[in-house]
Amino acid sequence: MTGERAFIDRLRAIATHPGARGLADDAAVLEVAAGGLVLTHDVLAEGVHYLADSDPADVAWKLAAVNLSDLAAKGATPLGALLGFTLGDGAWDAAFAAALGEVLAHYDMPLLGGDSVRLPGGSPRVLGLTAIGRAPDGGAPSRGGARAGDRLWVTGTIGDAGAGLALCRDRRSAPTELVGAYLRPRPRLAEGRALAPQVAAMMDVSDGLLIDAARMAAASGAGLTIALDEIPLSPALVGFAGDDRAARLAAATAGDDYQLLFALPPDRAPPVAATTIGQFADGSGLSLSEHGKAIALPARLGFVH
Repeated sequence: MTGERAFIDRLRAIATHPGARGLADDAAVLEVAAGGLVLTHDVLAEGVHYLADSDPADVAWKLAAVNLSDLAAKGATPLGALLGFTLGDGAWDAAFAAALGEVLAHYDMPLLGGDSVRLPGGSPRVLGLTAIGRAPDGGAPSRGGARAGDRLWVTGTIGDAGAGLALCRDRRSAPTELVGAYLRPRPRLAEGRALAPQVAAMMDVSDGLLIDAARMAAASGAGLTIALDEIPLSPALVGFAGDDRAARLAAATAGDDYQLLFALPPDRAPPVAATTIGQFADGSGLSLSEHGKAIALPARLGFVH
């Protein structure tokens, strides 16, 4: 398979939603959801967000998953997606298209359209996806609603994907739990829908727990203290990297976790499995503690583009 027309023909086979109009029109048409739409767009760049020798099926999964994670943070239900694609090797393109169809079907997010381009030879691929979701009836939570006294919670475990990236760079395939967390993150859509009506603020953890928590605190106009020793780590990560301060700081700053970070009033428990890791207070800025004692923040809080 070579060329734009052949690639679009492959996409046409998976763009079966009526709103896509068979990828034969200038734009997709969707009925506007009564509760409003949630729109997000994320880009994966070769050599920045994924390794140059990555399996195209893993790249397709991750491109869909990182956008779905943004929908999850708004409690949204997927409605459709638009793809921006850099054409290249025909076999790679074909494998990507097939895998994209599988992941979009898995999460019930139909492909509605998009665009493709061919860059000069040797240029890195830059892939983009716009995800469209239906907001919950009560509205989509923002990252800026936390108040003094609210507790900070996180779903799942932190740091697995960061360790998985290190393993992939070393061309290692185990522990499989860590490699899988990096290559194929799982967006927390069900948790997001359950949390949205209750949370004061919510966002996903993409660039690192500490930097994203600091962003939530800044958007909320509040201070925040995180207990480093309370951040949940998986048994696989502890077995691989340990459980000392250095290992925990590495986990909290690595990024690519795609867990949900959210604030709740102190008298409210979340309706999903989650761990409380901090508390908001009057003031501003991020502070860190360990076993009840203040410790210095690391020089780097997370990934900065």
